[in-house]
Amino acid sequence: MTDSFPVFDHAQLQRDARGVYTLTIVDAKSLNILGTPVLRGLTEALHWLAARDDIRALVLRGSGERAFVAGANIHEMAELDSERARVFITGVRELCAAVQAMPVPTIARIPGYCLGAGLELAASCDIRLASTQAVFGMPEVRVGLPSVVQAALLPGLIGQGATNWLLLTGENVDAAQALNWKLVEFVCAPEELDAQVEATVAPIVASGPRAIRSQKQLLRYWRHASLTAAMDRSVDHFGAAFSDDEPARYMAPFIKRRG
Repeated sequence: MTDSFPVFDHAQLQRDARGVYTLTIVDAKSLNILGTPVLRGLTEALHWLAARDDIRALVLRGSGERAFVAGANIHEMAELDSERARVFITGVRELCAAVQAMPVPTIARIPGYCLGAGLELAASCDIRLASTQAVFGMPEVRVGLPSVVQAALLPGLIGQGATNWLLLTGENVDAAQALNWKLVEFVCAPEELDAQVEATVAPIVASGPRAIRSQKQLLRYWRHASLTAAMDRSVDHFGAAFSDDEPARYMAPFIKRRG
């Protein structure tokens, strides 16, 4: 299903009949490289998507099958001074923050290279799905830079030791190692990647839309809250779920089958 959307630089949007949006990075070189115009266009598109009432899930992907995102634009970075470097990396941070702030589940489709700022972008998504051809790495130290901003998410995803190895060596790992580290949720053959995306999206859109948004809010809150605060907030969300008839409607088929 194709809709008419606002035009965003470097972001192509599609929506299916269920409210599943796909954001494809376009016109960003063959490996979907993140330069300033790309960062700005993608962030604007994500802010627009976050305000949509009809969105049920978001699939984030690059153009083609060679890469999700192979990193930031090294040619642009080579020309930076200290002040402009702060502006540039703030653009990466804001793009990843826009993904993290999406009110619905976000799924990274990773067919190939996922490096540097691309890995930070993938780490900002709720779910990461990769093909066996995917390659992951944080090569910043190899070009004289530390890994920063959303690289800080990695210890919580893969543990401190694996993060240390990635960030201090600058070496890449294959999809099997990424799965072993729990950096990705599933790995499949390249030709099965879209089916794996659909297998993830389908149960999301089959669930209560308010419940999914509530669960997403709780998951974000739980990452930073104490256990007591997390439970208190959970009670509030559970009570609020009964403010309309969504639970009754979604429970009805189960009750009917078991009755």
